[in-house]
Amino acid sequence: METLLAHSFDYLSSYEPSKVRKGLRQVEGLLAQICLSKSKQPASEKRRSLLSFGTPQPEPKALSDLKDDPAFREFFKLQEGFQWNVAMRLVTCLEHLLGRGRTGTNDLLILSTLDLIQGVLLLHPPSRTLFTREIYMNLLLDLLDPINCPAIQSATLLTLVTALLDHPANTRTFEELDGLLTVTSLFKQRATSREVKLKLVEFLYFYLMPETPTYPIGASAPNTAVCGLQRSPSKLGGGPYSRSLNVAGPGHGGKGHGDTRTTEEKQALLGRYLNNVEDLVEDLKETAPFGATVY
Repeated sequence: METLLAHSFDYLSSYEPSKVRKGLRQVEGLLAQICLSKSKQPASEKRRSLLSFGTPQPEPKALSDLKDDPAFREFFKLQEGFQWNVAMRLVTCLEHLLGRGRTGTNDLLILSTLDLIQGVLLLHPPSRTLFTREIYMNLLLDLLDPINCPAIQSATLLTLVTALLDHPANTRTFEELDGLLTVTSLFKQRATSREVKLKLVEFLYFYLMPETPTYPIGASAPNTAVCGLQRSPSKLGGGPYSRSLNVAGPGHGGKGHGDTRTTEEKQALLGRYLNNVEDLVEDLKETAPFGATVY
């Protein structure tokens, strides 16, 4: 597994789109091997399936099977160190792609990278602590710029949900970098597509959920301080969507990164940028879209 990761990391750091694409496909193949079950059909059944329906699609493994899978356990163990952490390499790749301008090829690479970041963060939740740092959270917020295509905006919102899931410290970073301003400004834009606006509403429902961390705030992720990666200033700086580190004012109350917030506290924060937030909260209480009760 280390050899495969080493090759994919080399490709991800390349400036040639074809090599970056190859690196992304290698990471995708590794995650697929971990998450998808091999077919247990007899050879005769496989041949019949191929003749009738084409290539059979492997089924996802059950979570109960995944935790005991040797490949998953090896992958998880490797992610605990900086050298083999996939999330860190994908985020670095994403930053490089953002600096290469807007082309169709580059947009497709960004979409693939975002999809893989989602998968890696779900497989290895401790890697979410990467997004406690401003430079990495800013990458996602920059991708919500109105100049980006709707597909990238939608994929970024899903990645943002994955990064914030069960990690209140990341949500505090998101808030401090004016993430709520970025999201609500995009929602108010007339040019924003209907699909993206639906994703934005779904994101706001998710954001308003009360926070209940599922593992200790101090859970370690790879030490990123030694990587030497320096984030360039946000391309949104100085514009109407510029974000500043703003921790003062009502709603923050000197809270540290380890604190959680209730739905009511989040409602007050969101109400600075959006009207009728109470309607969203009432709808959230009635429908419970995420299977949890909101009080």
